[in-house]
Amino acid sequence: MIGLWDTTGREVVKALAAERRSAGGVTSGLALTMVAVVNEKSVRDAEAAATIAASAHPCRVLIVVRSDIDRSTSRLDAEIIVGGRLGPCEAVVMRMYGRLALHAESVVMPLLAPDVPVVTWWHGEPPERIAYDFLGVVADRRVTDAKQSPDPIATLLQRARDYAPGDTDLAWTRITPWRTLVAGAFDTVDSPVVAASVTAPESDPTAALMRGWLASRLKIEPRFVADAAAPRMTTVTLNCANGDELSLTRDNDAAVFRRSGQPDHPLPLTRRPLGEELAEELRRLDADQIYSDALGALAGLDGLHTRPATRVHIWQDPALAARAEETNGKAA
Repeated sequence: MIGLWDTTGREVVKALAAERRSAGGVTSGLALTMVAVVNEKSVRDAEAAATIAASAHPCRVLIVVRSDIDRSTSRLDAEIIVGGRLGPCEAVVMRMYGRLALHAESVVMPLLAPDVPVVTWWHGEPPERIAYDFLGVVADRRVTDAKQSPDPIATLLQRARDYAPGDTDLAWTRITPWRTLVAGAFDTVDSPVVAASVTAPESDPTAALMRGWLASRLKIEPRFVADAAAPRMTTVTLNCANGDELSLTRDNDAAVFRRSGQPDHPLPLTRRPLGEELAEELRRLDADQIYSDALGALAGLDGLHTRPATRVHIWQDPALAARAEETNGKAA
């Protein structure tokens, strides 16, 4: 590992090249560049997730930590790790202070691995609009996590309004096992589904996307059953035209599949670590139309997948925006 304190972007580029040479790194072996935007308290969690994801997808990991943007002077501290504690990947952890944090792309762009896709992942509350963050504009895929927001459901609705092909959210990734098991139930169902319900806490984004997925696939309006005592989504129920009822109920790290007139069937439904969820999203670098259909059904918006895939950067200074809100508050 190389540590550079109060350094420059040029020095980081030079140090990464030197470390790669000494460690025998080969850029042509990289599948992508993953840019992770995190806050200071989440750096270790992001590193742990990146380690798991990089074991499945050899990549260059650029972790951007933005801090203290109101600071009068800018500063860049960096750690360069090649084949070290983050596993089989090249990683640069960059802590940016002051106004530099608003121009992170000036340091990140020269560090992107050549001729490979770029994935930007916000490990924390995502920006209101992706175009506000240049690190999202330059990415081929953009991964957010509505669960990290104070109001996850409102965040998903905003993600729908701001959607461009290439966007995804880890709340969607977390229901992959659910969708697999529910889809598998149709192997033995001959009658069409006429109604459905999802039981979960009101603020569960995975349940919201599950309802959107059922609505987009089955052309029905699933009913939501609130369960404030549950920590997360617990049950998905399907009602068929012939009167049969099918349900999938979580039971810790397993699930129970029930169907009218048949014995219960236990099925695996293990919670995955964040790194495995991230690795799943790195498997595909094209737009996920199934996700866009589910998100659109949730928000009542059609044709999300037909929107332009590229964005134009919109400059926004959070410090100026906060001052404007403070001024307007005093004036009121």
